[in-house]
Amino acid sequence: MAIRVLLVDDQPLLRTGFRMILEAEGDIAVVGEAGDGLQALEQVRALQPDVVLMDIRMPRMDGVEATRQITGPAKDGPARVLVLTTFDLDEYVVEALRAGASGFLLKDAPAGELVQAIRVVAAGDAMLAPSVTRRLLDKYAGKLPTGEEQVPDTLGTLTEREVEVLKLVARGLSNAEIAADLFVSETTVKTHVGHVLTKLGLRDRVQAAVYAYESGLVRPGSRP
Repeated sequence: MAIRVLLVDDQPLLRTGFRMILEAEGDIAVVGEAGDGLQALEQVRALQPDVVLMDIRMPRMDGVEATRQITGPAKDGPARVLVLTTFDLDEYVVEALRAGASGFLLKDAPAGELVQAIRVVAAGDAMLAPSVTRRLLDKYAGKLPTGEEQVPDTLGTLTEREVEVLKLVARGLSNAEIAADLFVSETTVKTHVGHVLTKLGLRDRVQAAVYAYESGLVRPGSRP
C-alpha cells in the first residue's frame, strides 16, 4: 500500500513542489495539504495519513504545537511527523523533536533525500541526519542541560555497551557508522538500539538523542 502523506506548509508554492516530487513515486500518495497547524490537525483526523511533512513557522498554530497534538497521548491516528526546517536551523526544531517529531529535513534537501525521509519515517524509524543533528544540538546547547545534573536512574538499566551506543546515537551516527566505531555488525547495533529504546521508554532514535543530552550523559560539543 502507498504511504499516505499530508503536506503542511504556509507557502502554497512549496507544497506544490513537494507534491510533484512525492507523487512521482509509485509507493507514495499525497492525500492532502494544510496551510497551518490547525488545518493540519483537522486533516490528520479526516485523512489518517501515515506521515505529516510539517513546517515549523506558520500562522494560527505553529508546527511544534501541531506536532505535539498529532503525536501526543490523545492522538487520532498513526501519523508520524517529519519536520521541515530552513538551512540555518530553525530554533524551534529542538522543541519539535521533544514534542514528538520523528526527525527533520532541510527545506532545500535534494528530492531523493525527501523521498527517502518519507519512507524511513513511515517505516517507523527516525530521520536523523548526522551532520545536521550535531550542528543542531551544538547550536542550541544553551537550551539543554550543562551535564552537571544528576544522571537519571533509568540509565542504570543499560549495559555498558548500550550506553556506548546511546552516546553514538546522540552524536547522530548511523547504525553502519556505529558498527564501524565499535567493531560489531549492523545487526548487533540495531539490537542494542532497540534495547535502549525499550529500557528507556523512548519511541525512536530522535528521542534517544535528545534524552542523552537532557540527561547529561552527553554534553553539547563533547565526543564520547
